[in-house]
Amino acid sequence: MDEIARALNAAATRSLPWLAPYADAARRVAAGAAPLHQRLNAALSTQPPIRLGEHTLRFVPQSALPEGAAYETFIADTGSVPTRDNTHDLFNGLVWMVFPALKRCLNRLQSRQIAAAGVGRTRGAVRDALTLFDENAAIWPAPAVLADALRCRDWHALFVTYRSAWPQATPILFGHALLDKLMQPRKPITAHLWLLPPDAGADAEAWCARQLDAALLVARPWQPLPVLGVPGWWPANEAPDFYADASVFRRSRTTS
Repeated sequence: MDEIARALNAAATRSLPWLAPYADAARRVAAGAAPLHQRLNAALSTQPPIRLGEHTLRFVPQSALPEGAAYETFIADTGSVPTRDNTHDLFNGLVWMVFPALKRCLNRLQSRQIAAAGVGRTRGAVRDALTLFDENAAIWPAPAVLADALRCRDWHALFVTYRSAWPQATPILFGHALLDKLMQPRKPITAHLWLLPPDAGADAEAWCARQLDAALLVARPWQPLPVLGVPGWWPANEAPDFYADASVFRRSRTTS
């Protein structure tokens, strides 16, 4: 089984539980030898169209991106997402299909930054934060007791003392590079988590798309979440001493 097929199977069967939000989309992406952009477009045709301004989202081969053109600007101008045949771009496609409002918001902010400042040697603070969010973010409308424990990096309280509170809300892994890394799960893999108010849970994506702006991004409102610590996501974390690994579950720098 090739890597794309393995990733689709893991999402479709929920054998990796953090992929659960992408299960339906993964089932609609056909397996086979066709280029990935064609398979993603076939899956797109089975759901309501996703609009980017006056364009409808579609996936195109990487070769469609003109030489020297900025990736984000090309998407904003054409509605077309350049796509390579690899798992990184598979997960990018699945996230577009499942969370289009948030992906559209990120693309709009990126393309505005490029229009204002051009493409230089460095992205700048806003574009760096946008890229970090797009690649490695998770969002979580966490119960207050869990949010407080995470902010304090009180890992024992977060994962052991208040373990029974976790079924109230589950983190959503959004970053496509994060999802790709987790195809080879390792204990140190950590998401940049955006804690949302508990009442955002009914439509966390829409809440994020309304709140996301340059000022918030530059402030980097993230909390570190070692993904395999989430209860129910990894068998080894049933043992409380799983969380005693200080190289992964690090104390806050402000903690004495």
